[in-house]
Amino acid sequence: MSSTFFLMEAVNLFCGTADPTKGKHLTLAELKLPDLQAIYADHHAGGAPFATEHEVGFEKLEPTFKLNGVDPDLLVEFGLGSRYRNVFTAYSVVRDQRSGKAIETKAIIEARLGRVAPDAFQRGEMHGHEYAMNSVIHYEYWFDGKEKIAWDHFTSVWRVDGVDQNADENRILRING
Repeated sequence: MSSTFFLMEAVNLFCGTADPTKGKHLTLAELKLPDLQAIYADHHAGGAPFATEHEVGFEKLEPTFKLNGVDPDLLVEFGLGSRYRNVFTAYSVVRDQRSGKAIETKAIIEARLGRVAPDAFQRGEMHGHEYAMNSVIHYEYWFDGKEKIAWDHFTSVWRVDGVDQNADENRILRING
C-alpha cells in the first residue's frame, strides 16, 4: 500500500439514541476521544543491574466534548438527575489524503455524563459548556467499517483489530466474554 495519511474533517455526536434530530453537529466545538494509556509497575530484580517496568493494566477512559451554547436536553442527563449510563456515539469524516476518499469513523462510548463545566460568559465571545464522560464501561472505535478497538468492562472483552486480547485469561478464569 502506498503511503498516505488521514485527516479528520467533520464530526457529529449523538447522546443517547442516534435520532437524526438530536445530533450535536451544529453546536459541537470539540470532541476528545479517550487516551489509551497503559499502567506500568516498576520492577528492579535483586540480581539485575537495571530496573524495568511491566504493564499491569490500563488507565480509565476519559472522553470529553465541548458544545457551543446551552443544551437543556443534555443538562438533565448530568449525574444529579439520573443514575444510568448513556451511550454516546460519535461519527466522523476522515479523508485519505492520497486518494481523497471520505472514510467513516465511529466511536461508541457507554458512560455517565459526569461533568458539565460552563465557560465564563463574555459579551461578544462564544459561550459554551465542556462535558466529561465518566465511569466508562464500554468503548468501541471503528475505522472504515472495521472494528479497531473494543472493550467492555462487564464481559471482560478486549479486542484489537478483531483479535481477542483476553481470550486466554477469560478461558482460564471461566469468564464468558
